[in-house]
Amino acid sequence: MWPQDPSRKEVLRFAVSCRILTLMLQALFNAIIPDHHAEAFSPPRLAPSGFVDQLVDSLLGGLSRWDAEHFLFIAEHGYLYEHNFAFFPGFPLALMVGTELLRPLRGLLSLRSCLLISVASLNFLFFMLAAVALHDLGCLVLHCPRQAFYAALLFCLSPANVFLAAGYSEALFALLTFSAMGQLERGRVWTSGLLFAIATGVRSNGLVSVGFLMHSQCQGFFSSLTMLNPLRQLFKLMASLFLSMFTLGLPFALFQYYAYTQFCLPGSARPIPEPLVQLAVDKGYRIAEGNEPPWCFWDVPLIYSYIQDVYWNVGFLKYYELRQVPNFLLAAPVAILVVWATWTYVTTHPWLCLTLGLQRSKNNKTLEKPDLGFLSPKVFVYLVHAAVLLLFGGLCMHVQVLTRFLGSSTPIVYWFPAHLLQDQEPLLRSLKTVPWKPLAEDSPPGQKVPRNPIMGLLYRWKTCSPVTRYILGYFLTYWLLGLLLHCNFLPWT
Repeated sequence: MWPQDPSRKEVLRFAVSCRILTLMLQALFNAIIPDHHAEAFSPPRLAPSGFVDQLVDSLLGGLSRWDAEHFLFIAEHGYLYEHNFAFFPGFPLALMVGTELLRPLRGLLSLRSCLLISVASLNFLFFMLAAVALHDLGCLVLHCPRQAFYAALLFCLSPANVFLAAGYSEALFALLTFSAMGQLERGRVWTSGLLFAIATGVRSNGLVSVGFLMHSQCQGFFSSLTMLNPLRQLFKLMASLFLSMFTLGLPFALFQYYAYTQFCLPGSARPIPEPLVQLAVDKGYRIAEGNEPPWCFWDVPLIYSYIQDVYWNVGFLKYYELRQVPNFLLAAPVAILVVWATWTYVTTHPWLCLTLGLQRSKNNKTLEKPDLGFLSPKVFVYLVHAAVLLLFGGLCMHVQVLTRFLGSSTPIVYWFPAHLLQDQEPLLRSLKTVPWKPLAEDSPPGQKVPRNPIMGLLYRWKTCSPVTRYILGYFLTYWLLGLLLHCNFLPWT
């Protein structure tokens, strides 16, 4: 089905082009701009580096900045320091698999270089597949091939671009999350639950995705009330909800238990190379050997909560300080986008929102012709998910991470701009189009989509509508500025 689908092929082609350009620009910026001396995690290199290693570092070193260094360290040495447990094991495990595939080159490359190559190649692959997964999800949910296509192309220019390319877990998380959502839309609940659970092992905010499973199960429960035994269906619903929460919570619980065995049980510590022990002494990092940390004595010993509070000062309204105003301004565009999307949807479908998406309208006649695109009734649960992430991130997290936090977790960040482009950009109706082959059986047949409308709008920038210039300007500015700053340890995290 892939090769015959022109839109999916175009999404894949555009994703490849954008990723190649990203890798080239990060290498260029890393070469011509001196690195800022930031107070970031920087462990010593234990193995000598040769000429080829230096070449790899010059080409891909920009992908190892800020939090990426933690993931690379964990993939190379494991969870040695207490604060390493802020980073979930899914992405380091993927890097280890990628490094094993490069084992034949170990005589030429150090482990560090193999990890950098794994970062570049795996995130390249994850990014491409995530773009296609978002496209397919849009076709299933929006029932509007044009908007699904526009949204997938916008994802290729994501404001979180640098984090989807660097040694961060965002690209893998986006792939797993969008794929899980798509499987759920196809009715494959078990596959969806498995993918959501794996995503939880990649990033902690995967726990919020349990809402999709719960909402789907509640929809099934209410639709079957009039036909089947209510008590039996209620029991089935409660069992399904429990199983969903257990499945998605299991990776998180196992990771917390592993930390407990390392720091709170005697005799579990692994030997640590002397240079890394000295780094712990110099920087004040806690290692497993020594006094038990205070969280070991909690009723529920969660190392993750302790680390976020003590090491990163994450908590309710803790970031609301005058000196953090620049970071709030940095996060403002994506926050405005989600708030605007929420307001647009709620004012269009007030009854649907009041009934939590379980009843579309008081008037049954409207059910025969539901809205298409972003205003589709199916979008409700995705909008709630985005709003919950924004609310939690804005109140309890370092707000500057909202761009990558939302950009890798929710399709709303791409669906709503796609809706605005289709609704308010006259040029999209005049661009050259190619025939569209529907993905799903219920997609409107015979539609046409532009070959690459985003590039067409960029070529005709001066004649675009103000809304289009604001959207594309925001996406491209953050796309480029992130590469320029992040790759040189400048404040873009």
